[in-house]
Amino acid sequence: MLLVAAIAILITMALALARALLGPSVYDRVLAVNMFGTKTVLLMAIMAFAMGRTDFLDLALAYALINFIGVLAVLWFVQESQLREQRRAATSDRGPPAGSDNE
Repeated sequence: MLLVAAIAILITMALALARALLGPSVYDRVLAVNMFGTKTVLLMAIMAFAMGRTDFLDLALAYALINFIGVLAVLWFVQESQLREQRRAATSDRGPPAGSDNE
């Protein structure tokens, strides 16, 4: 039963990796990477249960926290870069300031 669960998780990890590589937008890619990290945590938990090693659960929880903080950081960076692009486009659409020598 654990083998079937591990195989199912590996298949969904492969699908998430495909979405991360082929995703049409940045948000699709970030969501796929987040899903891949979550499936990794689940796989580590299954391995911990199968081997009888509870220390793997501690590693899985630490990885889950790092995955969550990493996704938040990437999304913050993407949002800031998009806002910067919008500001740059807004200032370039206005043209030169009034009273400049370019008129």
